[in-house]
Parts: sequence; structure tokens; C-alpha cells
Amino acid sequence: MNEHEIEIDMGEGSAGFVLGNGEVAVLLIHGLTGTPTELRRVAMGLAKAGCTVYVPTLAGHCGDNADLQATGWRDWYESARNTFIGVRRKHEHVFVGGLSMGAVLAMYLAAEHPGQIEGLLLYSTTLRYDGWNMPKVAVLTPLLMAIPYGVHLCRFNEKSPFGIKDERLRAIVERQMKAGESSNAGLLTMSGVSVRELHRLVAAVKKRMPQITTQALVLHSREDDITSRWNADYVERKLGGPVVKILLDDCYHMITVDLQYRRVVELSADFIQHRFMQQGIVPQPIRQDYRQLA
Repeated sequence: MNEHEIEIDMGEGSAGFVLGNGEVAVLLIHGLTGTPTELRRVAMGLAKAGCTVYVPTLAGHCGDNADLQATGWRDWYESARNTFIGVRRKHEHVFVGGLSMGAVLAMYLAAEHPGQIEGLLLYSTTLRYDGWNMPKVAVLTPLLMAIPYGVHLCRFNEKSPFGIKDERLRAIVERQMKAGESSNAGLLTMSGVSVRELHRLVAAVKKRMPQITTQALVLHSREDDITSRWNADYVERKLGGPVVKILLDDCYHMITVDLQYRRVVELSADFIQHRFMQQGIVPQPIRQDYRQLA
């Protein structure tokens, strides 16, 4: 079977997508209660820069809360892993990244597949909910999870600004959420069951971070309303490989769609190109006009 005949698992439903036809592959993973749509702008930019970008749908997502609660973090990871295995069979050079929880899953992939990932693209990494728009009780969720039935006491409702500083886009996303268009905008609520699974994933990744030697680009907003810059600082301190951390202004949590998404594309493409320059590898070149195309 040649590379053109390799089937790649893009998850359930039709929300997942592939853009571009370059030699270098980028696997991007969406966040908890999120959708592949939140990564489309960055995927388009990286595809125009010369990459092939794969954005799958994680198990339990793009449906309702019942669908999500029927899955756990290992199911979400397995979705990302299934896509990665196919991508790795088709492409020699693979980068993996993600938004929010997707960034955490990307790190776990790197831990489980050492030496197989060229670099990590970590956007708004979420290790704890401590942003300026989160309720104070959010920091207590690990304690609540530890008591009997505590998982049922935790429930987070999405509220304005929904991680988006761009007012026009925010209004569109809010309408889609309230209309139940979960395949486009994600879910309005996050159950305690899903939060518990995220905590379990984070705990597993924290244990492995010192052994992850894959180079990483860490992008985080200074104004993140959901996860503070502490999350990016923690990754910079604890990850075992070299880290390039850049803090962005004029955007909130959803940096892949917000006012600075073009900057996210630019920094990501530059990171990919620099990785190959370091190794003396010359794959299909990264296009230099992506800044105008993104």
C-alpha cells in the first residue's frame, strides 16, 4: 500500500478535516467540549505554508453532554492516537499540537511515542482553570472530586467572553452555542464527570513531562480568561525538552480563532521551519508568503 492509499482515522462524524498536501504533517487536537472548527483558521494558515494538517474529532465530542460523559480521557487520547498512527505511516515528519486540553493530549502523545514527533505546538495549555473569568471555586475542583459524589457537585457553564476577545466572532459563537450547534461551537456546559477526566489526564501528563524531550512551542495569552499564564510557565519549567514560550497580547483563551490567530500561524510555521534548519533536513519547503495567506 502506498502513502496515497493509507486511510487515516479522523474520528466519528464529519467534523474532522484534512487541509493541504505538503510533505510535513501537522496533527492538531481540539479542546474539551470543543470541536475541530476551533482549529480551522490555524490549519488553513499552516496548509498554505506548505503543510498537510489533520484535525480529528475526539471521542464523545460534537454531540451533547451525554455523549461526552460516556467517554473518558483515555478515549479522547485514543482518538488522537489513532489519527497519529495513520499520519505517521504516511508522513516522515510529523508535528503534533493542540488547543487547551488538546495541548495536554499532544504532550501525552509525545510521552507515549518518543522520537516520533518533530515538535509540539502547545496553544493555551490547560493544566488548571485559573483564568480571570473563572469562578473562584474552580481551583477547588480537585478537592471536590476527592469526596463522595463530589463529581456531581461540579458543573461549569460557559459564559461571556467564551475565550474570545473579538466581539464580532464572540457574538457568532454565542449564537451557535445557544442554538445547540455543538459541531461548530462546542458545548455550553461542562459536567463534573468531564472535569474529573481532565484532572486525571493532567495528572498523568505531569508525571511524564520531565521525560518528554520533544521541542515545544508554547503560546499563551497574557489575558487568558480561562487558564492563566501559570499554565505556560509550568510547561516551560517542567517539560524535559527545549521550550520556546511566547505570550500574546490582544486575545483571550481561544488564540487559534481570536484577534491574534495570524500571529499563531506565523509563529507555528517559523517553529516548524526552524526545527528542520536545526537538523539540516530539507523537506518540501515552508512557503514564505503564508503571512499574507493566513
